[in-house]
Amino acid sequence: MTVREPAPRGDWNTIRTLLPYLLEFKVRVALALTLLVLAKLANVAVPLVLKEIVDAMNRPRAMLLVPVFLVVGYGLLRLLSTLFGELRDAVFAKVTQRAIRRVALKVFVHLHDLSLRFHLERQTGGVSRDIERGARGISFLLNFMLFNILPTLLEIGLVAAILFSKYSPWFAVITFATLAVYIVFTLFITEWRMVFRRTMNDMDSKANTRAIDSLLNYETVKYFGNERYEAQRYDEHMAKWETAAVRNQTSLAGLNSGQSTIIGIGITALMLLAADGVVKGTMTLGDLVLVNVFMLQLYMPLHFLGFVYREIKHALADMEKMFRLLDEHREIEDAPDAVPLILDKAAVRFDEVDFAYDPERQILFDVSFDIPSGHTVAVVGASGAGKSTLSRLLFRFYDVTAGRILIDGQDIREVTQASLRAAIGIVPQDTVLFNDNIYYNIAYGRPDATREEVLQAAQSAHIHSFIESLPHGYDTMVGERGLKLSGGEKQRVAIARAILKNPAILIFDEATSALDSKSEKAIQDELRSVARDRTTLVIAHRLSTIVDAQQILVMDKGRIVERGAHRELLARQGVYAQMWALQQQEER
Repeated sequence: MTVREPAPRGDWNTIRTLLPYLLEFKVRVALALTLLVLAKLANVAVPLVLKEIVDAMNRPRAMLLVPVFLVVGYGLLRLLSTLFGELRDAVFAKVTQRAIRRVALKVFVHLHDLSLRFHLERQTGGVSRDIERGARGISFLLNFMLFNILPTLLEIGLVAAILFSKYSPWFAVITFATLAVYIVFTLFITEWRMVFRRTMNDMDSKANTRAIDSLLNYETVKYFGNERYEAQRYDEHMAKWETAAVRNQTSLAGLNSGQSTIIGIGITALMLLAADGVVKGTMTLGDLVLVNVFMLQLYMPLHFLGFVYREIKHALADMEKMFRLLDEHREIEDAPDAVPLILDKAAVRFDEVDFAYDPERQILFDVSFDIPSGHTVAVVGASGAGKSTLSRLLFRFYDVTAGRILIDGQDIREVTQASLRAAIGIVPQDTVLFNDNIYYNIAYGRPDATREEVLQAAQSAHIHSFIESLPHGYDTMVGERGLKLSGGEKQRVAIARAILKNPAILIFDEATSALDSKSEKAIQDELRSVARDRTTLVIAHRLSTIVDAQQILVMDKGRIVERGAHRELLARQGVYAQMWALQQQEER
């Protein structure tokens, strides 16, 4: 089975996704829009008052009086246009930040809801970069779309209406013609340039993924002396990013030049028309100033409109990737009528289970076995036999292709995933710890546990004394993926975490195969103690660790080829006996 690639989202779909977050604060949005309109009305009124001042000052000296009221009004309107704008930003700030927080949280939760298949195929660096850019894009889109494009269009409409009503229709015609040419030119060139921005984003995400992957595997890079190789691979993506960035910048210069040319021609035509009106006596000097100021006031937001449109398109491109994560298909979902798992004896049953990661490559064939309450069943076999797949299916990271898995008679597909996973604990082969302190990593088994319970779990896992001997005790940082601790120490932390969770069902997935013999024997004793009276599935590589299991399943190429207790299997002289003899020989 392959992961379905989400369909590309349209810009309007992306914008529509944000609407519910705006409607959460209807009053704030309405107030912000009211302040926006008031700010623009004050801004448009400024040239009208300035015209009256100029006309008053242009009278013959004998009639000249300082128009104090008009000057005060002019200053007040200037102040109000700025003040209303600042108030609008303050009122709307909570809407923007809450939307960013809610969308980021929604994406984060959704990523945890996606199947293991998605997380095995995704690249962490690229995903984190997509979320970071997408959140930034939301802030830009909400602020600039509402507070730059809308007010600019409103101001253009008001100015055009004033010019049309007060002066020759040619003023409005030239204004609208200039705007139409400007907008068509901007849209056309911006759409053409978007390919460069998308390429920049892709290369930026790939370079970031490459860097994070390389740094996480720092030791492996050093082991093989591949620093130059890693730098070369990183630079391949950065070189493509550089090419796209240069094209983006040079095309931007061309766009700005074209926009300035269109605006310059429009302003020149309007000023020639106004100057002609003054000469003919149909317009006053104040009217000339009015037209000039109107065009200057329109020129700045209109020139800015081109920038805003470009940036909104960029923001939409950034947000598109983040929202596409939300469109990722949830492969494993709770059934509509799913109920919490009811635990009685915690008996597990695999009933004629088939499974395939990919339809062309089946992993499990007709696997059936029971783990009675309080019993331990071990699974052994060659690498690739399908042993670890059993634990993934029991956790319901994947659904079975055929057959079913039951816990106390309940099909795990019919119960909630949360209740299912709450009942199961695991000590994996490779324990990956969070980059936090030891206390946090043990407490992760049950975050609401008291400190006494965490310390008790550490004592049960025989790691308490070691932790106490450290200079910072339980506050010792374990480093990225727990690399500051040895393999045995990490395994004990994993055991303590499983003990703290106190699950009814336990899985040991080759929990000691990466340890030396001394550490393995010590930890094996602890695992036996933890498994006592619990339903336990042990996936093992070393047969010496599972001789006490009530039943041992031998798997080969996805099928159970033998089953029985240790002595029974040796007596049969089959696959298990051969494996046992080979491992005994290796140990000797």
